Amino acid sequence: MALDGIVIANIVNELKESLVGGRINRIAQPETDELIITIKGQDRETYKLFLSAGAGMPLIYFTDDAKPNPLTAPNFCMLLRKHLNNGKILDVLQPGLERIVSIKVEHMDEMGDLKVNTLIIELMGKHSNIILCDESMTILDSIKRVNQFMSSVREVLPGREYFIPQTMDKLDPLTIDYNSFHKTVLSKAMAISKAIYTSLTGISPLIANEICYRASIDSSMPTSALSEDIGLHLYRNFERIMDQVKNKEFTPHIVMRNNSPIEFSSINLTSYLTYDIESFQSPSAMLETYYASKNKTLKMHQKTANLRKLVANAIERASKKYDLQLKQLKDTEKRDKYKIYGELITAYGYELEPDAKELIAPNYYDNNQLITIPLDTTITPMENAKKYFNRYNKLKRTYEALTQLIKESKDEISHLESISASLEMARDEDSLADLKQELMDHGYVKKKHSRDGSKGGKKSKKNAKSKPLTYISSDGYQIYVGKNNYQNEEITFKVANGGDWWFHAKNIPGSHVIVKSAGDQLPDKTLEEAAKLAAHYSRGKDSSKVEIDYTQRKNIKKPNGAKPGFVIYNTNYSILVDTDISDIKEVKG
Repeated sequence: MALDGIVIANIVNELKESLVGGRINRIAQPETDELIITIKGQDRETYKLFLSAGAGMPLIYFTDDAKPNPLTAPNFCMLLRKHLNNGKILDVLQPGLERIVSIKVEHMDEMGDLKVNTLIIELMGKHSNIILCDESMTILDSIKRVNQFMSSVREVLPGREYFIPQTMDKLDPLTIDYNSFHKTVLSKAMAISKAIYTSLTGISPLIANEICYRASIDSSMPTSALSEDIGLHLYRNFERIMDQVKNKEFTPHIVMRNNSPIEFSSINLTSYLTYDIESFQSPSAMLETYYASKNKTLKMHQKTANLRKLVANAIERASKKYDLQLKQLKDTEKRDKYKIYGELITAYGYELEPDAKELIAPNYYDNNQLITIPLDTTITPMENAKKYFNRYNKLKRTYEALTQLIKESKDEISHLESISASLEMARDEDSLADLKQELMDHGYVKKKHSRDGSKGGKKSKKNAKSKPLTYISSDGYQIYVGKNNYQNEEITFKVANGGDWWFHAKNIPGSHVIVKSAGDQLPDKTLEEAAKLAAHYSRGKDSSKVEIDYTQRKNIKKPNGAKPGFVIYNTNYSILVDTDISDIKEVKG
């Protein structure tokens, strides 16, 4: 519930200041659960209000973006145009701290009479909806119709009376006093933060944790562990936040980690003071920025889904093949035994009686310990020796072949795992194209044929569209980070000189990191920052600490015939670092 009651209170305040007195002059429904309403404000400014009742992303904010509309407007859109077009916005309201926005619109009907309709936007996750009601709060229609088979709590259908369902018995945090807080919240047998957000409307887990943090209380503690004084202290911190909401003291901002948004809020989150904070003038700008970034990440994740599945399947097949080869290799361990059998029969076989079933002889490879060798009575001792030598030679050939195959299988798995790690960090279409090209070059994806029948899609590695990531260290050194195996090779063997420094996560897939140092001994801060980049852009990025190998570029070699990005080195140092790169400056473009 990131879009909580406090953020909505901030939005409602923004809408009230901008829209009250303005007139609706355009309504569009670009998606089945989205609306864009254009309003001409009293200040003569034009505002575009974006509304979404999507289960995964219910939203309301001002936007400048335009979306293409269907050729034929949906029925709900047509109804809104009939009842709201050219209507005057009288008020924008939020009941209590509910995740609900009500827009009151005065409109002239077909008879020339003024009517007041209400557009209600419910921002409640999978229960989100956009509902149009008349003056008596009877539902005219909704963007999502809900019948009795879909909900036992409330029907949302034309002709039904509109009401806010009170299924959770939650209290309004803007009006609650200490006695009610103690009775409703602190009496629940559960963790303190959960007791707060399950008892009060519009309070998210994020805000519940913030209330506990401000009170210096562990949010996971049970309510029973609180004394009377500590409970009162908790309420006072909760009350101060509610006073901010009542007084409209909003501070819309996004909490950033490693240049990625992780939370947003309209009150200061003191529990995130060590993170980067990006502040905004309006909640609309905050929400649009946050969800644009999240949407971009989601779209990239969806676009990489097929490739990630393809790579995962290829890793699974290669791993099964690798395990089978290891098992077959283990079966060859007895090959030397057959060689010894053959040699001992050759040395002592002349002493055997005819039709002997075994040879008991001293093993001169094992301090002359006696050894029993089974014999085939249908052939001569020398033929038995030859038979054992043949077994030895066959297993020896199998061992040599499997040793090479196992190396190839292990290299293939490592290569695929490196591609999998690169897919996780793909930021844009160009990065995705590079990875698809690599999979194509190595036969995991079929190459497309051009119209003349030749195989297209082959491109030079040096002509790859995407560029490596670039950072500047605190000491001013330029740092390059490869986003895929081709880029890893490029920055290691073409961008870097012998005296530059090379970093990589130890024994796990990840990016090559190059520090352009011109042979300088790296300052400690730069060394740590480069190691953090190597840790962050690796399969270990979710670990608290990652071990990083680093050495000068001149110590890095690529074996003949090795997969892209695969290198070897014998001289190196190691450092253990965390994966937080939020304080390292990235060079854009």
